[in-house]
Amino acid sequence: MIYRVRHATSYTYGRPVELASHVLHVTPRDFPGQRVLWTRLDCDPLPVRRREGTDHFGNRIFWLFHEAPHDRFDIVSTSEVEVLFDPLPPPEATPSWEDTAILAAQDPDASQYLFDGVMCATSPAVGAYAAQSFPPGRTVLEGLLDLNRRVFSEFRFRSGVSSLRTTVADTLARKEGVCQDFTHLMLSGLRWLGLPARYTSGYIRTRPPPGQKRRLGADVSHAWVGAWLGPEYGWIGLDPTNGIVVRDEHVVLGWGRDYADISPVRGLILGGGGDTLRVGVDLVPADEWDRDPALQALGAVPPCPEPDIIT
Repeated sequence: MIYRVRHATSYTYGRPVELASHVLHVTPRDFPGQRVLWTRLDCDPLPVRRREGTDHFGNRIFWLFHEAPHDRFDIVSTSEVEVLFDPLPPPEATPSWEDTAILAAQDPDASQYLFDGVMCATSPAVGAYAAQSFPPGRTVLEGLLDLNRRVFSEFRFRSGVSSLRTTVADTLARKEGVCQDFTHLMLSGLRWLGLPARYTSGYIRTRPPPGQKRRLGADVSHAWVGAWLGPEYGWIGLDPTNGIVVRDEHVVLGWGRDYADISPVRGLILGGGGDTLRVGVDLVPADEWDRDPALQALGAVPPCPEPDIIT
């Protein structure tokens, strides 16, 4: 499946910002199962300097620097991405979760996702909740699928009840939240058991309401869990918000230990105040995008794009 994704972020400042430095995670990454065909980043006002690179986890990032006063800041990232994830192995063929934990402690890459992040601490209560899906001897994939199903069925999606300060203990007690909360909950529980788990940020396919036209920019970024099955099978994606395995409905932006590692826009500003933020996301199959005049009006697509275009 080839998708086109547009991620628009707009800041309006109540008072002018004199100086600003931003770090952006808004460009999807390449890895086995996903290939970025082209990407474009538009900024207004244009930065006086910009740098491009990768962070510790291999995610693509941009550094932008503004040195002139401005009362707004608009960022639009547009990419075309081919997604083709491998099917899951038979759950019974994967190692036991206890053996997976032993292997994880010996694997340099997987072991870094055993540790707490800034926003996602391990919790005995959450660990006990996750442990119900991992009785002795159960294979790791059987346990992961069961935990993913339980979070989906036992927790209610409800926006406005949580914030960036919400803890995993809060989410467990309330039994409600949004994708970020459910992802942090699973990460905490799996790490308590010694199983590597990473916070995956990205997008899920935009679908119009039944019988209605697609609402442009109505979606926001999404989050789910990356779980490790051992060195033979590697990483898979589990989406507890929707109770599904990540296959062909998602595009990965990047991953880290928790949201703090992969937040789309962060930085420092001098000035401002009374700020407002608007975010809109569209993830649509490329062929549908090309047939929809409203989507085409969002911006021209380079006919012969370079790997990275900055305007």
